[in-house]
Amino acid sequence: MSCVKEADALKHKSQVINEMQKKDHKQLWMGLHNDRFDQFWAINRKLMEYPAEESGFRYIPFRIYQTTTERPFIQKLFRPVATDGQLHTLGDLLKEVCPSAIAPEDGERKNQVMIHGIEPMLETPLQWLSEHLSYPDNFLHISIIPQPTD
Repeated sequence: MSCVKEADALKHKSQVINEMQKKDHKQLWMGLHNDRFDQFWAINRKLMEYPAEESGFRYIPFRIYQTTTERPFIQKLFRPVATDGQLHTLGDLLKEVCPSAIAPEDGERKNQVMIHGIEPMLETPLQWLSEHLSYPDNFLHISIIPQPTD
């Protein structure tokens, strides 16, 4: 629940979680705990929405995991929309936060970027990924996996 609250703080300034009643918090937790998606989603859906006049969340809750670093994960503030109004992509996030993951030194890509076991295109809008591929804690968990060398 603390991760859900942290994600809401990043996306909505904690407004959604603070407006929920105690029974909503309990339903969210029990739906997850009892593997009841319909019960969980009835509440979690509110955490995945944003006002129509805004083009996305305030910040994208994400964590990047790499086996090649000492840190367990990378997490920074990152907006889904650029100052010029363009949607940021997965590639934009990686270029800023973890450039070595996608910038090959010799022109050959050395890493695989995985979310939920799939490799999304780097051109995929980050807002869309956050809405559709976030884990139940409402974070987008991104794994950087080194490609095996031949």
